[in-house]
Amino acid sequence: MKHSMKATTWISAFILSLLVNTAEADRVKDLTNVGGVRGNQLVGYGLVVGLAGTGDGKDPTFTGQSLKAILESLGVTTNPYDDYDLAQSRGRPIQVDNVAAVMVTATLPPFAKPGQVVDVNVAALGTATSLRGGNLVMTELRGIDGQTYAVAQGPLTVTGVMEEQNGTSVQIGIPTSGRIPDGATVERQVDNSFDKSDHLIFNVNSNDFSTTAAITEKINEVFGDGTAFALDGVSLAVRAPVGLSERVSFVGMIENLEVEPGIPAAKVVINSRTGTVVINQQVKISAAAVSHGTVNVSVSTLNEVSQPGPFTEGRGVETRDVANSTVEVSEGAGGTGLIEETVDLRDIVDAINQSGASTTSLIAILEALKSAGSLKAELVVI
Repeated sequence: MKHSMKATTWISAFILSLLVNTAEADRVKDLTNVGGVRGNQLVGYGLVVGLAGTGDGKDPTFTGQSLKAILESLGVTTNPYDDYDLAQSRGRPIQVDNVAAVMVTATLPPFAKPGQVVDVNVAALGTATSLRGGNLVMTELRGIDGQTYAVAQGPLTVTGVMEEQNGTSVQIGIPTSGRIPDGATVERQVDNSFDKSDHLIFNVNSNDFSTTAAITEKINEVFGDGTAFALDGVSLAVRAPVGLSERVSFVGMIENLEVEPGIPAAKVVINSRTGTVVINQQVKISAAAVSHGTVNVSVSTLNEVSQPGPFTEGRGVETRDVANSTVEVSEGAGGTGLIEETVDLRDIVDAINQSGASTTSLIAILEALKSAGSLKAELVVI
């Protein structure tokens, strides 16, 4: 009765918090994750069979050894030689044109129970050119501890295509990797501390003291003082009920609480490979003068033919191609623009656009502003 009354109090407080919360905010579920409740990576080595001649036939060494081991485990004698290299040297190797050695990976979700199914990813290891139309033979998927947690098998879904005709090939996507939806069956459950500890740990997705403090304050406001306390800028501990069913309901109520997260730090993210620049709203720029210009390099080639002169027959003089190249370097008209001190993202973008900077120049300008101390933000290059 004591636990029932306590649960009723929590539920009433939770409903009241939803009714009075009208401000725009984010759910705790979107800002945090429960400590220990995570997926686990699995990996395995297997064979894909049934390929249309696109397997590991060019380099069949370990693929043939693996196929030989599988067939012998099924009672099939492949050749009179125990050693694969010896069999190959004597002209009697196993043909693996329709077989490919692959790595199989999967993520075991938290709380996954034996009998449930998960998706698997399959990628070629050897010289196979395509896995399209293949079927994965039963493969054990193991965790970091070496234990088998799932078994995968089934037909592959491959989106990539490669066609080759008369020495010309066309490839769309990656035909040497694919997926098997629901391709692995869970055989072993991974233990976690969800039902064993007195407190549940919530880890904030970003290292932000203000967000952690806001979540802690909200939980104590709804469920009573002392229910939650912050551990550091990322984690907070929540006193949880003993009963497993009540604990699940309690976590569900906490995850649906709405909290106004802290304002993120000012950042400018630059992807130098694609030329992408992202500036968040907290970025500030102090007054600075910016000058940029362009250097154009042009190379022109005039192809001519040198003909042998008269009376040169028999002297080894031949008609030859002559390439006359010229190189010109010109500097475009540069300009100096003034960026006034601003605190608004729109003003920053407008000021840079008015300077006429291209994406490449924009990256150089931002890096120079950071070095000069005018860019009040963290510059992240990815």
